[in-house]
Amino acid sequence: MKKVAVEKGLSMVADYLTSQGFSVELISEELESNAAKFNGFDAIVTADYNTNVMGFSDTATEIPVINASGLTAEEVKNMIDEQTK
Repeated sequence: MKKVAVEKGLSMVADYLTSQGFSVELISEELESNAAKFNGFDAIVTADYNTNVMGFSDTATEIPVINASGLTAEEVKNMIDEQTK
């Protein structure tokens, strides 16, 4: 089961991913409380207003970051599947 972090505000995406068998955790915009947890995820889904992983400009992770802006929940799922093979 893939574990995905989804930024708060993307509840429709989170609900869809959960229904598709993903383990989903909502993450807040509080950088300090989330930075240490990023390496435990298979992918991170963010909203348009945080395209650089919520303020990080030099993240030390190879986890795929999906910008959900303009995408359907199914498109987000497909991108996660493609990038986490």
